Amino acid sequence: MAFKFEQLRVWQVALAFGEKINVIADGFPGKELFNLSRQRRRAGDSIGLNIAEGSTGQSNAEQKRFLIFAIRSTLEVVACLIKANLRSYIDKKHSKYFIQKQRLW
Repeated sequence: MAFKFEQLRVWQVALAFGEKINVIADGFPGKELFNLSRQRRRAGDSIGLNIAEGSTGQSNAEQKRFLIFAIRSTLEVVACLIKANLRSYIDKKHSKYFIQKQRLW
C-alpha cells in the first residue's frame, strides 16, 4: 500500500533534489563536514520530509503549515548554494542551475 505523499509529483521532485544535494555536499572539503555540508543535507532532505508529513489526513491549515516548512527549507538550500559558491566549493554554473531548479517549484 502506497502512502498518499508517494503519488505527489512535488514530493517525487523534492526527493530527487535532496539526493542531488547530498551528492554535491560529498564534494565539500572535510572542514565543512559538520557545518555547511551537514546543514545543506538536512535542509535538502527536509523539503521532501515536510511534504510527506503534511500530506496526512490533517486539516488544510495543518497541511499548509508543513508546505510552508518545505518552502523555508528550499530557501535554506538556496542560501547554502550561494555560500558554497562564494567559498568556491561549487562553481557558479552548478549553483545557478540548482537555484533555478528551486524557482520552478
